[in-house]
Amino acid sequence: MPRPVRKVAVVGAGTIGASWVAWFLSRGLEVVASDPSPGAPALIRRMIEGAWPMLQQLGAAPGADPGRWSFEPDPVRAVAGCDLVQESAPERYEVKQPLLRSISAALPEDVLILCSSSGLLVSRLSDGCTHPGRVVIGHPFNPPHLIPLVEVVGGTTASPEAVAAAVAFYRAIGKHPITLDKEVPGHLANRLQAALWREAVHMVAEGVASVADVDAAISQGPGLRWALMGPHTTFHLAGGEGGYPAFMHHLMPAVTSWWESLGNPVLTPELQARLIAGVTEATGGRAIAELAAERDAALVRLLAAKGCTGPRPPKGPEG
Repeated sequence: MPRPVRKVAVVGAGTIGASWVAWFLSRGLEVVASDPSPGAPALIRRMIEGAWPMLQQLGAAPGADPGRWSFEPDPVRAVAGCDLVQESAPERYEVKQPLLRSISAALPEDVLILCSSSGLLVSRLSDGCTHPGRVVIGHPFNPPHLIPLVEVVGGTTASPEAVAAAVAFYRAIGKHPITLDKEVPGHLANRLQAALWREAVHMVAEGVASVADVDAAISQGPGLRWALMGPHTTFHLAGGEGGYPAFMHHLMPAVTSWWESLGNPVLTPELQARLIAGVTEATGGRAIAELAAERDAALVRLLAAKGCTGPRPPKGPEG
């Protein structure tokens, strides 16, 4: 059985890992962060300082301390004495596999290793690991300190107990875990994103609409509904009082007829340049940091409106 979690190691402290550090701290956990980059500690500090006011708005755990973290560049030393590992190293098998092998060899069997991978297969990531059954995908959505979703994937190698423990852990710290019953490249949410982006690119490539209007078609339209319910439930409501059966009968033929003309664009250098120029124009050339801050502030308001303030982690035996 996995142990109670009070101390977490975050191995890989780039943008995703640093965001995880901030969220774990806000849940009252102690964190040890590890990354080979000399600039990682400064990045973590900036992330915590920038995120903490928003995390307090969302309901930080009583006594949560933004300073309750330490840094250890060596990943094997970093995980020593920790109750759980959230691995967030670069998205490449050749980086993650040896890292996971080294830290799994140093950990007791009851310590879960959760991988933030956005699309790699857990059955390949855990290959060669000590006790591979406790290696599970725990993929957050960016930024992890704000977005509730975490995709949990055990594939063919993780034990059902490890998957259940991962779901329980994420739920206890205020996340919304979903479980994939089968591993596929890109998991679930990124595949849905990729499908929509492919058609968004196709619409620009075919001259149907500008980058700005393609984005507005989502942000000022169905994207507002998608913040409240997913595509299946959205179409369930589209069927009126008859619900999804009525939608299938009346609207499905029209919708599925559009599938035949969906595009499969080739991202040539020229098309990439058009897209980049379109985004620059749509955003007015504003800095990434400014856009991200605006997004995050709006996310906090949206999460508050949805009641997405996470519960506190369960108390340990000492209370």
